[in-house]
Amino acid sequence: MAKKKNTQNDTLDKKEFFAALSAMEAERGIPKAYIAEKIADAITVAARKDFGGNDIVTCLIDTEKETFDCFARKQIVDKVENPYTEISKEDAQKIDAKSLKVGYVDIKIEPKKFGRVVAQNSKNNFRQGVRDAEKGQILAEFQSRNRELVTALVERVDPKTGNAIIKIGNSEATLPKIEQVPDEVLKEGDHIKVYIVDVKDTEKGPRIMLSRTHPGLVKRLFESEVPEIFDGTIEIKAISRQAGSRTKIAVYSADPEVDAVGACIGAKSSRVNEIVEELAGEKIDIVKYSEDPTEFITEALSPAKVVEVEILSEDPKSCKVSVPESQLSLAIGNKGQNVRLAAKLTGWKIDIHPESGYFGE
Repeated sequence: MAKKKNTQNDTLDKKEFFAALSAMEAERGIPKAYIAEKIADAITVAARKDFGGNDIVTCLIDTEKETFDCFARKQIVDKVENPYTEISKEDAQKIDAKSLKVGYVDIKIEPKKFGRVVAQNSKNNFRQGVRDAEKGQILAEFQSRNRELVTALVERVDPKTGNAIIKIGNSEATLPKIEQVPDEVLKEGDHIKVYIVDVKDTEKGPRIMLSRTHPGLVKRLFESEVPEIFDGTIEIKAISRQAGSRTKIAVYSADPEVDAVGACIGAKSSRVNEIVEELAGEKIDIVKYSEDPTEFITEALSPAKVVEVEILSEDPKSCKVSVPESQLSLAIGNKGQNVRLAAKLTGWKIDIHPESGYFGE
């Protein structure tokens, strides 16, 4: 009866072991076959110490068949000189009568019989393997979403630095304060959109660069809100942004029947309002792109009206723009914001003058 009880306990332990692998796969997203491989490697390294450090131990874990085998292979010899790697014919025959024909015998090892030190080394190796797997998984996950827009959960905000620790899927990342929209207050539990700027593999692990100030964030938001951009009917030609304040975006369609600007605004401004709301009220100027620099510069200075654009130089690109005196402050914008964003959008240096030709006081 005692022997039968032990067999039942072994079976129960095996079931629990494979159930734990499945649970870890579900919780951390690491394939159980990979975890099993790391456990097998860890046990192999640890068990070798019981055999003088010799490379004769093999551990095989099959997650599909749910089998767990660990054994040491010793060579059968007439005279044993190294008890760690060799075994006598008499002893080998006791273990497996057929072994004499092949010249070696596989001795089954029970991992639970390992000493404490061996078991601890096995755990350490396994933990390192899991950490490596998690790092590799994080790197692969973010690399596949590089330059993309993702939804993240704010887990906590450092009161000293202002950096936000956010969760994307099963992974944690840091959104630096400098990459957050000015005056935006992030709180624990907030769901926010972030842009993955770049992903790098470093010695300390994956380095994920996230941003809410990058122009790419606005581009991806428009792609998600405007089907015509997503399917290529409308193309985003350029974006300039002062995060938290104003963005200018130039759009174009090769189809003359398509109103690129109107499509991006949406009926009753429904599409652009969704984006403005996501950006906490940031103003967005949607302008029509043109290959003609005069037309493009005129559009880019919206909402100000332009009287004339004089091209001063093609290389470097420089121009002089005349506007009605009543539109001068609007064209320049608060602290030069409007003309600065227009210049960045078009790639032209823009010098604004009143229509009269001179500035007032």
